[in-house]
Amino acid sequence: MTTTGLAKWYGYMKSHDTAALWELLHPDAVFESPVVHTPQRGRDITFKYLSSAEKVLGGPGFKYVGEWRNDRSAVLEFENEIEGITINGVDIITFDTDDRITHFKVMVRPLKAINLLHRLMGEQLQKM
Repeated sequence: MTTTGLAKWYGYMKSHDTAALWELLHPDAVFESPVVHTPQRGRDITFKYLSSAEKVLGGPGFKYVGEWRNDRSAVLEFENEIEGITINGVDIITFDTDDRITHFKVMVRPLKAINLLHRLMGEQLQKM
């Protein structure tokens, strides 16, 4: 049931426990970024992007402000402010029958926020 997978996702966002994130990801997980044109395939690259995004976006001002779900997926709307720019976006998450993430898509607005995240994510990914 998605409720368990979603609870694990929320748990990761609170704990920042990368081992929990790794366990939550299906080996064939796919990540879609608002700034990378092609889907990133596999647990390794999905883990790299999600753990980097958590470091960039998941700071003290980060909060989920909306949630919509069905049996195997959820859309979570988030907000944060970084460098004076208000970031608004959604995480679209799909889970398998074992409550592991199989697909994670991020959409962000406005354009200023996308440009900021592009720069900050690039810096974070280079550190890894």
